[in-house]
Amino acid sequence: MTDVLSERSSRVVSLAKLHRTAARRTEKRFLVEGANAVYAALATDRARSVLVRDDAEQRFGELLDRARAHRVPVHRLSDRAAAKLAETTTAPGVFAECDLLTVDLDEVLAGSPRLLAVAVEPREPGNVGTLIRCADAMGADAVVLLGDAVDPHNGKAVRASAGSVFHIPVVRESDTTAALSALRAGGILTLATAADGELSLDDADDVFTGQVAWLFGNEAHGLPDTLLADADHRIAIPIHGEAESLNLAAASAICLYAAARIQRRRSASSD
Repeated sequence: MTDVLSERSSRVVSLAKLHRTAARRTEKRFLVEGANAVYAALATDRARSVLVRDDAEQRFGELLDRARAHRVPVHRLSDRAAAKLAETTTAPGVFAECDLLTVDLDEVLAGSPRLLAVAVEPREPGNVGTLIRCADAMGADAVVLLGDAVDPHNGKAVRASAGSVFHIPVVRESDTTAALSALRAGGILTLATAADGELSLDDADDVFTGQVAWLFGNEAHGLPDTLLADADHRIAIPIHGEAESLNLAAASAICLYAAARIQRRRSASSD
């Protein structure tokens, strides 16, 4: 075990910079906090180092043993150093320095994905993290973030994903048009969520039998009209109460479940 690192140590100063998108991009690293995220980072061999607040070492003993078993260096932090790295008011006291997670769209398409969650210019980190978590839970093959999207390595996004950011491929593509063209070239149907869609989600089971990509718009403006027009199907989520709409996280959970249910049923019947 190393000496206790202070808030002024070069390692802590360097890691604290990873709270900024530009630094993460330059260093090709990001920081996670909390036991669940650190366990997930270790399980997927993404952790470069683990850091624990000095007074929390015993509490996270099992986790630290896991890190050592994976030959991941463990460092102790002073209270002030831990506070400098934390992004939450009640910091858990354990962190991991990790390699970035994003993958190329071509790599995902090469695997003939059955179900993709595609968000167009999402800006709210919590919603992106929840989308990743929902996609993971529903067995989707990947999450694709298009255009000027929030960084999925953002601390709030990582926490909202509850570890799922380590379980499912996440793609970032700045060129929305090119990415959607690549999906179609791969034989994937694009499904746009739209309040005035020509097809109700309740009646869309036949659409889900092949390879599909759900398109979700951002929180403020939804999907651009051009993308709605170009989608293979525009599908409406029935709303029976007084709510006018659903946010990205809620809509994605409903739509991904609907598609995954049909795909699992078809897969089971063909076995």
